[in-house]
Amino acid sequence: MRLALLGLALLLASPAVAQDGDARAGRRLAGGRCAVCHGNDGIAVQPDAPNLAGQNPIYLAAQLRAFRDKVRVHEQMNLMAAPLSEADIANLAAWYAAIEVTATPPGR
Repeated sequence: MRLALLGLALLLASPAVAQDGDARAGRRLAGGRCAVCHGNDGIAVQPDAPNLAGQNPIYLAAQLRAFRDKVRVHEQMNLMAAPLSEADIANLAAWYAAIEVTATPPGR
């Protein structure tokens, strides 16, 4: 019984899953905050910024939380992520995950 209660408590205390985010709201937020480095379509325009388009939403949300909480240290990203709410993070993750990306291996 204690184990079941612990499991339920952990489930209820866990952050919102990124799939629950609103991609449209994420798009609006990304356009002003993220596009300078990561591009309007999630394809980076700065050489030291990663592409975010097509990334797994759970991964994106985890990284944004890590930057916000300064568990992952990067001066610019810590500043940009500091004001993000859980809803903002879920929305951004949903937006970038919704962008379809195709890859062509070399030689094809």
